[in-house]
Amino acid sequence: MSRAFVVVMDSVGIGGAPDAAVFFNGDIPDTGANTVAHIAQACSEGRAEIGRSGLLHLPNLDALGLGAALRLASGDAAPGLDAITPSGLWGCACESSRGKDTPSGHWELAGLPVPWDWHYFPDTDPAFPPEVTEAAAQAAGTEGILGNCHASGTEILVRLGPEHLRTGWPICYTSADSVFQIAAHEDAFGLDRLLDMCRAMAPMLHAMKVGRVIARPFVGSVAEGFTRTANRRDFAIAPPAPVLTNWAQDEGRAVHGVGKIGDIFSMSGIDTVVKGSDAELMGHLARLVKTAEEGSLTFANFVEFDSLYGHRRDISGYARALEWFDREIGHVLQDLRAGDMLLLTADHGNDPSWTGTDHTREQVPVLIAGLGAGEIGQVAFADVAASVADHLGIPAQGPGRSFL
Repeated sequence: MSRAFVVVMDSVGIGGAPDAAVFFNGDIPDTGANTVAHIAQACSEGRAEIGRSGLLHLPNLDALGLGAALRLASGDAAPGLDAITPSGLWGCACESSRGKDTPSGHWELAGLPVPWDWHYFPDTDPAFPPEVTEAAAQAAGTEGILGNCHASGTEILVRLGPEHLRTGWPICYTSADSVFQIAAHEDAFGLDRLLDMCRAMAPMLHAMKVGRVIARPFVGSVAEGFTRTANRRDFAIAPPAPVLTNWAQDEGRAVHGVGKIGDIFSMSGIDTVVKGSDAELMGHLARLVKTAEEGSLTFANFVEFDSLYGHRRDISGYARALEWFDREIGHVLQDLRAGDMLLLTADHGNDPSWTGTDHTREQVPVLIAGLGAGEIGQVAFADVAASVADHLGIPAQGPGRSFL
């Protein structure tokens, strides 16, 4: 039986979303945002020279069709991504869900457009209604909370980390996404206590259609500074209908999650999960390509493009991450078996050259290794799930259509 590997390059958008004008970073619409093109342009102009130099160098992704997909989606120039005849199947995909966040993108890639509007907390001070603040303090066992605002996850640690250590109160904040984030010191507050607090808050917030409650543990001191750890945990709303992982599992196929996948889908339809840094996750993906069962589905997310570089508007860092990923995925591709599908895509954009710190509404690449070469054109996010199901020989549900 055939195997399938779906790899989400978190936030690696290629511009051109037709509805970008109704999505914003602050007061600026996302019209014209293009994560990959603008990084490539910055590299060619010498504006991305920290830790790297020269044109954006992505030979493996470009050979599969990244540059061609970008030109199809947006028509923008991307210096260095100029493969004329890609060796893979390639195209671009557009999202229909009314969001530009992780759950919306992943659910729809898995065949389920989000059937509701997410709840977003206003960018006011305070950001949360009293009942949420009271529930958070009760869940923490404290007299109150810190934060109660929109904030950058690193900035708020600088600002409120010392007060957190002094008072023991959790730091609660949000962003332009549909999230309620709780930061706490792994030692002083306790990691298990933080996770228990998130579990306690999740039902209330999910009922409000807040997509995720996110545990943001950190370590460090006032003297040395604070650093977030890899023990982040997302408590997400469970998909309200079966998705690709369920379709596969219901047919007796093994389903493996790599990275945030277990959290994003609330473990629905997933047999095993491995977590870690992107470097560690690449090792897990390489292992699964060598060892995963015949007929299995592996679903992976590489988040650091987004979390470390996109939100922080770090063009050089994002370029370095792309070039690292390209080198590593090149090794993985060499170990594919005959009949395997490895599909590379993204869930939204996060243009590091753009104003603000939020995601950007973009189309995403769809690059497929193992099934020959050719253009699949402009497709829908849900078509990815239908096509993976087609390749695996399992029934598909939802609105998607196979492009294979």
